[in-house]
Amino acid sequence: MIQLFNVSKIYPNGVKALNDVTLHIRKGEFVFLVGPSGAGKSSLTKLVCREELPSRGQVVIGGRSLARMKDREVPYLRRKIGMVFQDFRLIPGKSVFENVAFALEITGASTKEIKRVVPTVLRMVGLEKKAAMMPAQLSGGEQQRTCVARAIANNPIMILADEPTGNLDPETSWELMKLLMDISRRGTTIVMATHAWDIVDTMKKRVVALNNGSIIRDEESGAYGYES
Repeated sequence: MIQLFNVSKIYPNGVKALNDVTLHIRKGEFVFLVGPSGAGKSSLTKLVCREELPSRGQVVIGGRSLARMKDREVPYLRRKIGMVFQDFRLIPGKSVFENVAFALEITGASTKEIKRVVPTVLRMVGLEKKAAMMPAQLSGGEQQRTCVARAIANNPIMILADEPTGNLDPETSWELMKLLMDISRRGTTIVMATHAWDIVDTMKKRVVALNNGSIIRDEESGAYGYES
């Protein structure tokens, strides 16, 4: 599903964000990326969704080399990737329904398809009764569940989650993790960058630990492994 072969990323200012990283993530896996700030977690996720290209090495998604992908093909790749962020990134002037619909609209989905898909994904995240509400009327957990609904609207092959529990209280964080686990069980690959040591230690999923741009640990049923 996701393959990185000897990938390095060096920015124009000379900062080496990733150093000779090789990583294979199978379809349907749930993987935590852990490590201190500046370890390379965000750079890795940006390479996977082709927001950036590696300085050296190859990133391959579903058998396709992203470096060889034409620019006009990139939007089609990103339609297959759901993104969930710490700061939600909802459109303030659009309702819950409209925020989720927007993810479908930009892919050219018909009005009929949008009316079919959006209620379905809102039911999946428990927000079917909040469809007409605006983001400012929602709790933090409800806003994040809206983000998840938006991420899965296009039936993605993977979800990249960047600190999705960072702005949530512990109870709401666990509700979100249960939701992501349900999505994972349906076969969607989930890669989650996090500092939430308690979640990582409890869930016992695969843990890939980065430090100074290198993978220092890759464990099945792993633990966070850093000082909290």
